[in-house]
Order: sequence, then structure tokens, then C-alpha cells
Amino acid sequence: MKARYVIHTVGPIWHGGNRDEPRLLSDSYRNSLELAVSRGVKTIAFPSISTGAYGYPVEKAGRIALKTVKSFLEERESPEEVRFVLFSNSDFETYREAVEETL
Repeated sequence: MKARYVIHTVGPIWHGGNRDEPRLLSDSYRNSLELAVSRGVKTIAFPSISTGAYGYPVEKAGRIALKTVKSFLEERESPEEVRFVLFSNSDFETYREAVEETL
């Protein structure tokens, strides 16, 4: 992997949505973006945080990820590019639908 930095974040384990998981997931993205900006990163790529072993539903996680990144980018001019690198075609379609709803 050719990258200047690897920013590691831990998202929440899904417990049905009753343990502040949406806020914790949003914080994972926002804190990663803040760290990237502090390091002068212009491009960042995210996986679908918490949707694997931690069981967060992709539909819910995708909406949170996109809303959080959109909000961050509306406040800042950096990073210049944010990508989502997804595991499956199904995840891609779920995020694509969330993009249409969110943006």
C-alpha cells in the first residue's frame, strides 16, 4: 500500500443502536478527518467502519459515514478528496443509495 499515513480508528460494536453507536461511529470518521487535516493530508480513503466483525448494519453505517463526511467538508476545505473503499458490490450499492439520499 502506497500511503504517507495510515490512520487507524476503532468504530463501535453494534448492540442494536441503543448504546450511542451512531454518535460513536460518526466520531470515528470525524476524528480521523481531523487527524488527517492536522497532517496536511489531501486525500483519504475509508472502509465501511464497524460493518464487518462489529456487526454495524451497512445501511445505517453508510448514511452516518456520508453525513459525517459531508458535514465535515462543508466546514473545511480539506481534505480535497474522500473515498470509500468497500468490500462488496452489495456494500457499494448500499452506499450509492445513501449518497443519493444524503447528497
